[in-house]
Amino acid sequence: MSLDALLACAGYWHGTSTLLDPSCGVAEESLSRATVAPVLDGRFVRLDYTWSYQGAPQEGSLLLGMDPKTSLSSAHWIDTWHMGRAVMACQGGASNSGALSVRGSYAAPPGPDWGWRIDVIPEEEGMLRVTMFNISPGGEEELAVNTVYRRD
Repeated sequence: MSLDALLACAGYWHGTSTLLDPSCGVAEESLSRATVAPVLDGRFVRLDYTWSYQGAPQEGSLLLGMDPKTSLSSAHWIDTWHMGRAVMACQGGASNSGALSVRGSYAAPPGPDWGWRIDVIPEEEGMLRVTMFNISPGGEEELAVNTVYRRD
């Protein structure tokens, strides 16, 4: 396993991001732009993206890495809407197709922490998909964000 499939996605992307708004239970679509770039001579891949929520601009960044000896992936995620000023550290793995899936958690006081899963999936026909899932303390997963990109 390696980051090769994501490194092959280096460049500029555009697409549609769909947020399943937890406050009202309605899906909201917005235009999204992304840049995928190698970092530190390809040891890491950075995915920077923009989107909007109710017309307000939002942005995020995901720094992905993989240990070639263990095939374990790691990520640090920041996002203006979801994370505010915190960084979510995530860990996971990769599939044979090059898709990376990482999980982290966030505080949800006064209750227990909730989980968060991010999948970055290079797809055929020049597409890139980023999906994010909210994970309840009981382990139930619910789609939170689905973004499909095409190369510029």
